[in-house]
Amino acid sequence: MAQILQIAAIALATVGTGAATMSVMNEDIPDLQVPEGQWEATGALDGRSFDVLGVDTASGAVLEDLLVFRDDTFQSVDCQNYCDFGWSDYKTKEVDGVIHFTVTTICPDAPHTVVFYGQVNGDDITVDGTWTTRRWYWTNQIVLTATGKAMPDMAQDASG
Repeated sequence: MAQILQIAAIALATVGTGAATMSVMNEDIPDLQVPEGQWEATGALDGRSFDVLGVDTASGAVLEDLLVFRDDTFQSVDCQNYCDFGWSDYKTKEVDGVIHFTVTTICPDAPHTVVFYGQVNGDDITVDGTWTTRRWYWTNQIVLTATGKAMPDMAQDASG
């Protein structure tokens, strides 16, 4: 009870001294910054899927996922299983024969935003990304990096 009274006294003192702009929120952490360029919805990766293995760069936790492209949309099977992200529009650009792609996925039921930026060179894929969870009292972000290989004929097996 004493702690509650102390908190109330601090709150009253704060408002009383005009310091009402005090914030209890942490500063936001920006999503992955994707390189600028002529991004277009080309469907260049449609019908392809990639088995990827990556890491959370802060903790070293291993991340396994299947990335699926179809009908100008993208799905991370891991994200789908976690929060029903669904299918998201992706964009591409080609640079020196390498297809670069980007996609932002948003969970409809929780404050999760995942931004992917990757490159596909033949059957090889590299991906960088951020999974950011924003709540009014804190923001948490997982930074990931992954590599992988194309999977034959897997696009039809993804949920959706």
